[in-house]
Amino acid sequence: MSKKIYYSSSYTTEWETIIKKSFTKEDQCFVVLEETAFYPTSGGQPHDTGTINGVEVLDVFTNETGEVVHMTEKLPEITQAFCTLNWRRRFEHMQHHSGQHLLSAVCYTLYNARTVSFHLGQDYVTIDLDISELNQSQMEKIEQTANEEIYRNRSIHTYYVTSEELAELPLLKMPKVTENIRIVEIEGIEYNACGGTHVLSTGEIGIIKLFKAEKQKGIIRLSFKCGLRALQDLNEGQQILGKIAAKFNTGRNEVISRIEKWEEERKRLESELSKVKEENNAYVAKELLLKKEEDFLFHVFDNKSFNEIKELAIKIAHEHNLFILFAATEENKVILVHNGTKNLSCGKFLKEHLGSFNGKGGGNDKTAQAGFQSKEDTVNFFEFAKQEIFQ
Repeated sequence: MSKKIYYSSSYTTEWETIIKKSFTKEDQCFVVLEETAFYPTSGGQPHDTGTINGVEVLDVFTNETGEVVHMTEKLPEITQAFCTLNWRRRFEHMQHHSGQHLLSAVCYTLYNARTVSFHLGQDYVTIDLDISELNQSQMEKIEQTANEEIYRNRSIHTYYVTSEELAELPLLKMPKVTENIRIVEIEGIEYNACGGTHVLSTGEIGIIKLFKAEKQKGIIRLSFKCGLRALQDLNEGQQILGKIAAKFNTGRNEVISRIEKWEEERKRLESELSKVKEENNAYVAKELLLKKEEDFLFHVFDNKSFNEIKELAIKIAHEHNLFILFAATEENKVILVHNGTKNLSCGKFLKEHLGSFNGKGGGNDKTAQAGFQSKEDTVNFFEFAKQEIFQ
């Protein structure tokens, strides 16, 4: 069995060892080391990355016998191995795993909310809490309390205990294993059975920033970031806020006020535009009605969007008891519509004939629409439909 350096030292970044075995399976390469500091995916914490003799380590996992297996870009050429760890990735994992322990302890202390699961992802880190509600005020209290404990720079210890010693510890959740029981203790805060990698003190967590609390089937999923990731996120947020403030030519503190005024102006302009559109549609409808043929109205629009002609077609069909066929060549789309008094099913008509014109679409008896690959297909279908319907 490989010696697992990450249990005794989370800070080892380089080491020399021997390759016990290497093999390929399904065109992938795998290596087993006598000693490894590469942490395998486990307990909500992702695997480490790095190199073995300069060869990239792509994945690390524990097989069915408990052996740590490293998936590599290719098989190393010699058995003597010089290994390097991706420290930035490892340290982020350490910050977040220790941060999760601290955050979970605070949630339980403040609101009796137990952590039922933990996930450390690329973008967000989450804990699931067995609590049905968590409001903004409670989130702010949790965040403030957790960061105060970070500032106290409490020591974090890892050690092994026997089953008898375990029984004396105030654990919220007992481990499933009965031997090699590893405890992570945040001094004065909590004891937790855990096999992950951790920092040596809460100060190294840097900061805990909560982002959102979502209801998930009877529990609350709390998203957060720690340390380096939190700092990066806050910097990105500040940059975005700065750009928005510059767009509105105002200070950051005035951005919300300026956006609210902008929204009011936008709503006013949209209302005015809607009135203008109604007046314009009434004028266009009046002009189009002069061109109707019996109970039919056909027209090709070269400078209107499909949504505009659709709205116009439905309005005219309902008000004047007409069968409408309109085409919008800007988007290569057509619409057929009537108010239900015609015998022709619009949807059925399209289904029967679209294939001959490279068109796709559908609808019901009263309304149907279709799109085409080109303006030529659109116009050809329009002319065909016009002849078929008005005969």
